[in-house]
Amino acid sequence: MERTVTVVPEDGLHARPAANFVEAAGEYDSEITIAPADGDAVNAQSMLAVTSLGVASGDDVVLTAEGADAEAALDALEAILTTPEDSA
Repeated sequence: MERTVTVVPEDGLHARPAANFVEAAGEYDSEITIAPADGDAVNAQSMLAVTSLGVASGDDVVLTAEGADAEAALDALEAILTTPEDSA
């Protein structure tokens, strides 16, 4: 399964949004990758790999998942990427 998502959090995939994303990806058995729309895919369960992508707010990313819970994984990760980060 594959899904293209526009990143909403103001910080992009850095700091807390990236940590939330990687933690959520780790909760699924599927093999999950994330890639900038014009770049190479990396393991979505690796904090170092995800933050090294340099994804900013407004960028499109391609999520892919393979496994029994692929659709649920993509739904959860899309929700994280499309929810604005609270500036608390």
